[in-house]
Amino acid sequence: MKKKKQRGMQSTIMLASSIISISIMVILGIGVYIRFSATSRQDTIQGTKKLMEQTGEHLEDYLVSMRQISDAVYYNVMKENDLSSQQDNIQRGMNLLYEANKNSLRSIAVYNHYGSLMAAEPVALQKEDPNITKQEWYKKALGKMENMHFSLPHIQNLFQDEAFRYYWVISLSRAIEYTEHGVPMTGVLLVDMDYSGISRMLSQINMSGNGEYYYLCDQNGEIIYHTRQIQISKGIARENNLKAAKHKDGVYEENFQGERRKLIVQTISYTGWKLVGVIPYSVFSHGMYPIRYFIIAFIFLMAMMFAVINYFVSVQISSSILKLNDSVMEYEAGKKPEIYIGGSQEIQHLGLSIQQSYEQIETLMKKIVLEQNERRKSELDALQSQINPHFLYNTLDSITWMIEGERNEEAVFMISELARLFRISLSKGRTVICVRDELQHASSYMNIQKVRYKNLFSVKFDVDSALEHYCIVKLVLQPILENAINYGVRGMEDDGEITVSGRLLDGKVMLSVADNGVGMPEEEAALLLTDNSRVHKQGSGVGLVNVNNRIQILFGKEYGISVKSEPDEGTIVSICIPAVPYTEENSKKLEEGRIFGGIEKQ
Repeated sequence: MKKKKQRGMQSTIMLASSIISISIMVILGIGVYIRFSATSRQDTIQGTKKLMEQTGEHLEDYLVSMRQISDAVYYNVMKENDLSSQQDNIQRGMNLLYEANKNSLRSIAVYNHYGSLMAAEPVALQKEDPNITKQEWYKKALGKMENMHFSLPHIQNLFQDEAFRYYWVISLSRAIEYTEHGVPMTGVLLVDMDYSGISRMLSQINMSGNGEYYYLCDQNGEIIYHTRQIQISKGIARENNLKAAKHKDGVYEENFQGERRKLIVQTISYTGWKLVGVIPYSVFSHGMYPIRYFIIAFIFLMAMMFAVINYFVSVQISSSILKLNDSVMEYEAGKKPEIYIGGSQEIQHLGLSIQQSYEQIETLMKKIVLEQNERRKSELDALQSQINPHFLYNTLDSITWMIEGERNEEAVFMISELARLFRISLSKGRTVICVRDELQHASSYMNIQKVRYKNLFSVKFDVDSALEHYCIVKLVLQPILENAINYGVRGMEDDGEITVSGRLLDGKVMLSVADNGVGMPEEEAALLLTDNSRVHKQGSGVGLVNVNNRIQILFGKEYGISVKSEPDEGTIVSICIPAVPYTEENSKKLEEGRIFGGIEKQ
C-alpha cells in the first residue's frame, strides 16, 4: 500500500512537472515555428519580388528595343527620305535595322492613311485585301497618334509566305509622318517582335515546380503569357487576372477557388502590362517541413530529458511527504506515533504544524464531547421535567378514597402499580432503558388509569417478545397512552379500546399506540408534532412534540413519531427507533452520544 501511494505521488509530481515542462516547450516550439514561418514566408516573398524585378527589367529591355527600332525607322529612315524619290534609301535603311535585330524582329511595315502598304522588311507581298484599316493595331495608332501601342500576342499573317510559316508576335504600332512628293503625309509604322522572347523569359521563371507561378497580362486583364494559357482560353482553367490587373504594385492576399495565396503585382514600364507572381500558401508550408520536423524532434528529446529529471526530483520531494503522510495516517488510526518532522525546511515546518494541530484538536474534541454530553443530558432532563405531578395527585386521591371506602385490596394494587411505575421512571437516573421496562411502565400506568376510570376502556398489548431486549428512551409510551385516553376513548360510553403493538422491521423497532376513539382531522393531526404552543385540555401537558424531541436527540432526525388519524375512526401514533441491543455498554454510549442513528461513532 505504501509503495502504491509512493508511486502515485511520484507519478503525480512527475506528471504535473512534465506537463508544465512540455507545455512550455510546445509553446516555445510553436512560437519558434511561427517566427521561422513568418521569416520564411517573407524571404519567399522577397525572393519572388527580386525575381520579378529582374524579369521586369528584361521585359522592359525587350520593349525598349522595340521602341528603339521604331524610333530608328521613324526618325532615321522615314523622316530623312522622300517616299516618292528615295524608295531605295528607305528600303535599305529598314533592311539594315532588320538584319541587326532579326533574332527578335519578325517584320517592319509602313502603311499610309488609306491602309496601303508603303514599305516593308523583309520584302514580301501583302495578302490581298487584308483590311488593314480594320486591324486593331492600326485603329489604335491613328486613334492616339502621340502614343506607342503594344498588342497582345497574335499570329501575324499580313504577308504571303510560301512556306506557310506564321509566327506569334507582339506588335508595336504608332502614327508617323513621312514625306511623299515633298508633301507631309500621315501613316502607321508597324514593328512585329517575336513573341518567343517573352515566352522564354517567363518560361524560365516558371520552372520551380512547387506551385508558384507567374503570368503577364495587359492593363485590361487580357493575358499575354500564362503557363496554362491554352487551358484558360478553352475554359478548362481559370485565373483571377481581371482583378489582378486592377491592383497597384505591391503584395496582396486573396482566396481564389478555395485556395489562399499571395499575389505580387509589378507594372512593366511603357506598356502598363502587369507581371503577376502567384504564391499558394502550400508553398510556404512545404518549405517549413524541415523546420517542423526539427522542432518536433527537439521537443521529443527535451521531453525525454525533462522526464528523467522530473523523476529524480519527484522521488526527492515525495519521500519526505510520504513519510509525513504515513505518520499522519498512523496517528489517525489511533496509534498516536510521533509525527514525522524531517526533510526540507518546509516539510519540517508542516510536520511540526500538524503535530501541534492534532494536539489542539484532541484537546478541543474532548472539551466538545464533554460539552455535548452535558447539553444532551440537560435537554433530556428539561424535557423529562415537563411531566407535571397532576397524574400523581389524582392517583393519590384515588388511593385515599379507596382506603376511606375500605377498598383495601384495590388500594394495595394501586400502590403496588404506582411504586412499580416510579421505580421505572427513576431508573437510577438513566435516560435509556430496555423496551421490556418501558412496556412494564406503560402497563402499570394503564392499570392505574383503568381503576381510576372504572374500566371505561380496555387495553391490549401485542408486542413481539424479541423487542424486549432493545434500547428505548424511557417514558415515551406513557404520554402517548395518556393522550389516547384523554383525547380518544375518554368521551366514549363503552367499547373504548387501546392497543399497544410492536414489531422489528428492517433493523428498526416499530411501536404503535392505536385507539378507536373520536379521532381528528388530518390537518389537526399534523399539528401535534409541530405546534408545541397548543393548550392541553387534559392530561399531564407533555405533548407528542416532547416525546418526538427526546427520541431525535438520542437517535437522530430520521427517527421519531408519526401520527395518523381520521374523525370517528381513531388515532394511531407510531414510534420508530433504531434496533440497538440493550446492554450496559450500549446504554451508556447512547446517553454519551457515541451511538447515533444505530451507528457507533469511533
